[in-house]
Amino acid sequence: MTENVIRLLIVDDHTLFREGLRAIFLAVTDIEVVGEAASGEEAIEKAAQLKPHVILMDIQMGGMNGIEAAVYILERLPDTKIIMLTMMEDSESLFAAMTAGARGYVLKGADKSEVLRTIRAVASGDVLFGAAIANRVSDYFRRLNGAASQRNAPDAPFPELSERERAVLDQIARGLNNHEIAGQLHITVKTVSNHISNIFSKLQVADRAQAIIRARDAGLGKDKRS
Repeated sequence: MTENVIRLLIVDDHTLFREGLRAIFLAVTDIEVVGEAASGEEAIEKAAQLKPHVILMDIQMGGMNGIEAAVYILERLPDTKIIMLTMMEDSESLFAAMTAGARGYVLKGADKSEVLRTIRAVASGDVLFGAAIANRVSDYFRRLNGAASQRNAPDAPFPELSERERAVLDQIARGLNNHEIAGQLHITVKTVSNHISNIFSKLQVADRAQAIIRARDAGLGKDKRS
């Protein structure tokens, strides 16, 4: 191996997926897989031992997730480049990964050429988004602009709620269940549940029925189901 070879650490809690990624690099001369990890905790240990140039890091893992591991690793190995592996289920996780310092994003269904292109670009110092993720970023900032406009409106209901919580409450008032809300807002069901808990606490309501009454009285839930 020469000094120009990219040292790569693969982190994912599914053995078969790690093996599939490793197979991509068998015939590649400029990338060397120096190790694998199955958890955030193991990723921290292996990164300290192996000093990889690039880490392919799954976001969703049991125990410490990829975002938490990335923060820890980059605090101690700031020159390490981290590429997040994602299924695009949760925009909030995606943007948390950006804040953590991830330099690239790869969908788990990406083809070999995209994976290799992302690793090489990130290793050389670039930040690389896939097309689908770039679209998600654009949508996210469009929603932020809309949220800012609504926050500036004098009659915006429930100012104690965040914009995302207000969006969840609006969907509740329309009669959607948690799975349907998750689909509408492109977030996970767990994230929806967390938002609902916060909404109940902030509005001081005991259950969904009371939340719906408050929301509809405030004008949310238009075009709700009959």
